[in-house]
Amino acid sequence: MTQATKINFASDNAAPVTPEILAALGDANMGSALGYGNDPLTGEVEEKLKSIFECDLMAFPVATGTAANVLGLSIMLPPYGAVYCHQLAHIEQDECGAPEFYSGGGKLALLAGDEGKLSADTLSRALSQAGAGVVHHAQPSAISVTQATECGTLYSPGEIGAISEIAKRHGLGLHMDGARFANAAAALDCTPADMTWRAGVDVLSFGATKNGAMAAEAVVFFDMEKAREFEFRRKRGGHLFSKMRYLSAQLNAYLTNDRWLKTATHANEMASGLAGEIFNIADAELVYPVEANIVFARLPAHVLVRLAASDVLYYPSGPAENREIRLVASWNTTADDIEKLMAVLR
Repeated sequence: MTQATKINFASDNAAPVTPEILAALGDANMGSALGYGNDPLTGEVEEKLKSIFECDLMAFPVATGTAANVLGLSIMLPPYGAVYCHQLAHIEQDECGAPEFYSGGGKLALLAGDEGKLSADTLSRALSQAGAGVVHHAQPSAISVTQATECGTLYSPGEIGAISEIAKRHGLGLHMDGARFANAAAALDCTPADMTWRAGVDVLSFGATKNGAMAAEAVVFFDMEKAREFEFRRKRGGHLFSKMRYLSAQLNAYLTNDRWLKTATHANEMASGLAGEIFNIADAELVYPVEANIVFARLPAHVLVRLAASDVLYYPSGPAENREIRLVASWNTTADDIEKLMAVLR
C-alpha cells in the first residue's frame, strides 16, 4: 500500500486540497493579473476578512505557517527582545529557530501550562521577574498564544482577554498562532472577532493550509500601526510572491460561503467521534480534552504493536514509555476511516 492510499491520521497537512480550492486555482490561471498583490483577488480576500472579523484590518497572504508566525512576530520582537510562549508552542518546537532569525536575534521565553495553554497567572509571575529595563536581560516584547493549541485544546475569549490584559499592562504585543484557527472558531460558541481583536489580539496568523488549502496563510493585523513595517519585512524575508493571485485564489475560495468553517467543523466532528470510540477501548485513555480536531491517546502496548504494523499513518507523542500517540482528523476524514482505525485498535 502506498503512502497515498494509507489511512491518514498523521496530520491535517497530509490531507489533499479541497476541490473548490483546486478549481479556484484553475480559474485564477486564466489570463493575466498584476503581480505582488495588486490583483483583484488579493483585495477581495482582505475585504472578506474584514467582514468575517467585523472590523477594519490589514491582511497579507504568505505561503507557509512559519512565514506567517515569524514575520508577524518580527514586528513586535526586536533583536534584544523576548516573546513569551508555551513550551510546546509551534514557534518553539517546529520552526527551526525562525523566530530568532527573522527578528535578528530575539529569543523565546518558554513557560509551562496545563493542556498546552498559558495562564494569566503564570505570565504575570514571569513578567514580574523578567528584568524589564535592565540592560543585562532580554526585554519582554510580546506574548504568543496558539489557537487551537498543540495539545488540541482551546483558549476561551475570557482566557485570551486575561492574557491580553497582562500584555497591555506590560506594554507587550499579543500574537496568535492560528494555524488551526478555523477548528477553534468552529468549536467555540463565539464570533471570530470575540476570539481575536475584541479579546486584545494584535496580530493573527490565519491558517488555511491545514484545513484544505494548498499553500496559503494570511497575516492579519488588527493593530494597524503594527502593519506599517510588515510589507518591507515580508519582501526582505522573501515572502512577497510575484504571482500573489495564486495564494489569494486559495484564500478567497476558502473564505467563500463559510467553507473554512464547514471543513473545520467536519474535522472536529470526526475527532470527537474518534475520541468516543477510543474511550471505549480497555486500558486506553485520552491524554487531553478533545476540543478541536486532534486526539492524544495513551494505548496499551499490545495495541501499539498492532497499530505500528497497520496501514494507518499516525505520530507517536513523547517518549515511547508513555505509550501516547497523536491522531489528527482532517477535512476529508470519513467515518469509514475511523472504523478502519478502530478495527486495528480493538
